[in-house]
Amino acid sequence: MYFDAQFWPFLVAITLLSMSPGVDTLLVIRNTARGGWRDGVVTSLAICCGLFVHAAVSALGISLILLQSAWAFGLLKLAGAAYLVWLGVNSLRSARRGQGLPVGGVQGDRQAVPLWRPLREGLLSNVLNPKTVVFYMAFLPQFIAPGDPALAKSLWLAGVHFVVANLWQVAIVVMVGSAGRWLASPAFSRWLNGVTGAVLVGFGIKLALTRQPG
Repeated sequence: MYFDAQFWPFLVAITLLSMSPGVDTLLVIRNTARGGWRDGVVTSLAICCGLFVHAAVSALGISLILLQSAWAFGLLKLAGAAYLVWLGVNSLRSARRGQGLPVGGVQGDRQAVPLWRPLREGLLSNVLNPKTVVFYMAFLPQFIAPGDPALAKSLWLAGVHFVVANLWQVAIVVMVGSAGRWLASPAFSRWLNGVTGAVLVGFGIKLALTRQPG
């Protein structure tokens, strides 16, 4: 049931999709530059934990309710958009104040980032993204046979996605971490804060303006 004929096409598709740049990649880069490799890895783990929520929601049919209910989908969409804009505005405010993104192991006066912060940011960024709800609702059923237990198979596929996405995002953490001294430059840090803030706000606005299905 788990390693059936549909597994390998799913693995190829989910690997390519995981490598596509988006909000998750941007958040991992920003948090790695802000708090070092631990911040980045925890963000990645938290983002991918949200996949199990979407898999369960999809399997239980709640996603269908969201897609058919204009107010429910709209509420979820606006919540996700507001959170992205909030993250972006915080980065823009830091850039305006001239605050750089401290890089782990480079700036000795760096304040340790509490573990709950990247955990919260990563999890909420994924769980509050209605595009992931839509994606899982449309994508997962293609790899679930009629006789398969929907919940178990959905969670299994989400687990595969969890591993693939984490491998890719941790590789990004390593790449960002290796450029630590460059990222620690005050001018570059302010620029990165400003750019990531603007892009996050842009993602949030785009999400808020996305037309609802149906």
